Amino acid sequence: MGRLYIESLGCARNQVDSENMAGALRQAGWSLTRDPADAVVIVVNTCSFVESAINESIDTILELARFKKTGRCNRLVVAGCLPERFREAIAEALPEVDQFLGTGAFSRIVDAVTGGLGRGTCLLPDPDRITMGQTTARERNPSHTAYLKIAEGCSRHCTYCIIPRLRGRQKSRPMESILAEARELVDSGVKELNLVAQDTTAYGRDLSQPVSVDTLLVRLAEVAGETWVRFLYGHPESITDGVIEAVAAHPNLCPYFDLPIQHAAAAVLKKMGRNYDKRQLLDLFQRIRSRVSGAALRTTLIVGFPGETETDFQELLEFVEQVRFDHLGVFTYSDAEDLPSHGLPGHVSKRVAQYRHDTLMARQMAISENNLASMIGKTLPVLIEASSEPHLYEGRTILQAPEVDGLTFVKTQPDGPAATIGNFASVAITDTLAYDLIGKAL
Repeated sequence: MGRLYIESLGCARNQVDSENMAGALRQAGWSLTRDPADAVVIVVNTCSFVESAINESIDTILELARFKKTGRCNRLVVAGCLPERFREAIAEALPEVDQFLGTGAFSRIVDAVTGGLGRGTCLLPDPDRITMGQTTARERNPSHTAYLKIAEGCSRHCTYCIIPRLRGRQKSRPMESILAEARELVDSGVKELNLVAQDTTAYGRDLSQPVSVDTLLVRLAEVAGETWVRFLYGHPESITDGVIEAVAAHPNLCPYFDLPIQHAAAAVLKKMGRNYDKRQLLDLFQRIRSRVSGAALRTTLIVGFPGETETDFQELLEFVEQVRFDHLGVFTYSDAEDLPSHGLPGHVSKRVAQYRHDTLMARQMAISENNLASMIGKTLPVLIEASSEPHLYEGRTILQAPEVDGLTFVKTQPDGPAATIGNFASVAITDTLAYDLIGKAL
């Protein structure tokens, strides 16, 4: 068929979609290249969750479109959330693109790249009509860590979030399909499985025969052996004591709880459409830490949400100080006319939102430094991922998720134990940085 280049933007869920499309294209006879100048077809899988992601998607499309003039490219396909959000208007705005596929049209990627769709086509089937059965064999770059998508879409109604409109209601994959893919990944040498969905801990509730996510976690623990299993993108409303108990009972289930709370002030949470309060959050985090020894808590927050007062922000700061999260990300509110939150009164200026972002991150840095200092003297398994120079490696402990958290830098001695990329090493923690650990291989 020819050589094809795929650029994947946005979150880990998008990465899985890109790998599934790449697998379908490989089966159809296409070969993949990492050099867009060498590709006859270029595919861009886009993100449009926030304004910065929209801008990055458009910039990337325009940058890659130049290969239609300077390279071998004769077809440019744009897929995913950008065309799903802006629909036919995007085709008028980007005439450089030959085909657009919405989030419900990934299965038509082979037709798109082979010219089976007319030029300028914007294919936008209803995302709610896609099925979550067995997927095509994914085309992954060789790696010891993998993302495993367990559901698509979201059935919540957070006022700042466009995802339900872009991806439809929650659609969980059948558990046996997930387990089969997990077995394939483990058999291929993957040492870490990261479960992803929009609301991971709500998995299975929408199936015709409902299944709980803790049941899935236990089954995955049995399949995984020594491979780590971590869930990302949980939700404070859908996580249950069963999940906490499953993690506590299985050493290969990472004691890592990724639970974006977005805020702590009651007035802001209500406007966001988040149906919990500060007391419930504190109770949840206390249960996790009391039941799961050494548990790591990760969350994300939004500052500058419409109506957020200085009092609300101070309450959030105090909450962060009280909980002392191990990992924390902060976003400034991203407004758009198609969001329900756009119509709320009291929009916060970008300057004030950025100040609150910077203040919160400075506070978290101090918390992180203090939390990490307590790790000095401990010996931890570390998944080795790269080597930057002789006898210096980069990896992650079971308490650090890929791409979003800090690293563990591992030193080896010329006459000491070696570290191997893609395997675990036993590491004595000797020092820390603001967000990273430093240790020596034992």
